[in-house]
Amino acid sequence: MQWPLGIGYDLARVDPALFDQAPGPGLDRWQPLLPPLAPGLSMGEGGTPLIDAPAMAEWLGLPRDALLLKDESRNPTHSHKDRLNLCTVSAALAVGAPGICVASSGNHGLAAAAYAARAGLPAVVVTGAGGQPAFRAWWRALGAEVLTVAPEQRWPLLNRIVAETGFHPVSNLTRFHTGHPFGPEGYKTIAYELFLQLGRAAPAMVVVPTGYGEMLYGIHKGFQELRALGLLDRTPRIVSAEPAVRGPLARALAGNLPAVEVAPAPGRAAGIMCTVNSWRGVVAVRDSGGLGLTAREESIAEARTRLATSGSWQEYSGVAGLAALREALADGRLAAPADGPVVVLLTSAGIKDIQAEDLAPLAPDTPAAIEATLARLREGRAA
Repeated sequence: MQWPLGIGYDLARVDPALFDQAPGPGLDRWQPLLPPLAPGLSMGEGGTPLIDAPAMAEWLGLPRDALLLKDESRNPTHSHKDRLNLCTVSAALAVGAPGICVASSGNHGLAAAAYAARAGLPAVVVTGAGGQPAFRAWWRALGAEVLTVAPEQRWPLLNRIVAETGFHPVSNLTRFHTGHPFGPEGYKTIAYELFLQLGRAAPAMVVVPTGYGEMLYGIHKGFQELRALGLLDRTPRIVSAEPAVRGPLARALAGNLPAVEVAPAPGRAAGIMCTVNSWRGVVAVRDSGGLGLTAREESIAEARTRLATSGSWQEYSGVAGLAALREALADGRLAAPADGPVVVLLTSAGIKDIQAEDLAPLAPDTPAAIEATLARLREGRAA
């Protein structure tokens, strides 16, 4: 078993007036509570909106005013991973690394490549076969070298790149996920923003689509720091949401284990289809009094469609929190909290789920197809 490194701060030296500001974009606004950030590296990450969602609340089985959505797809590369990579690429610059490398199936590699490009560093993305074409095109557009290997070869190759080139790893190098110690520091700014967006208060619960659990842990850590600074008298329950076809964190929590490894079953939510959990994830859920949830494949698909009809198109991974929450409310594992709203994280834009068949050139619609569509529209207007 490998154990992660953590970052601590002398909170007695932090002025609570830091939280008198508005929660806008740019994580450098939180620099007293972050590792050193490279000047000029920020691309305006963070400051993502908190959105009322009465129609989704009803669909979940909550009161209409009980649900808020924190939309992380509004970050520069359209996912939460930008928060992490601002911190980790800053670390690469600080140690004089000649480049960065990352093992990723999607969003982590995209954010790493973007921040490396902004920093003027080369980037290598090590990925498995069969990933989404949108990511491969995007990685290469940002100038990253993309190496595709069998899943079990990703970590050995990443370690070899580090050893032979001196490139700085911004993702995990161990079998049981430990991750870069600066990664969760970027994610904890979500807690800072929620605190201010909710009028200097904590939500009752934060539901987080979960792969290795770095964001889960970071949010929990952020709320703990706010409490230690005397700005909160309680912290929210942190609830993880994984695909049921794997769900290692939920299994670890159920078995009171630090980590679990599961079989690599296929599923829609590619960005969070992990075969191992992290100890950090266990800590966040356990210490906050939270819960480890999973969502069935059909629930994830339904949540994505339902959310899109409300105007937000997310990756399958991005809606796992909604899907898992609905299942848990329906079967009684959770009840609508009485001590504040439920915040659900949306993590990544739906355009990244585009498959090869979606990219084929469009052929003109036939006159018959156009007439059939117009007929449906006329019928709907008459109704």
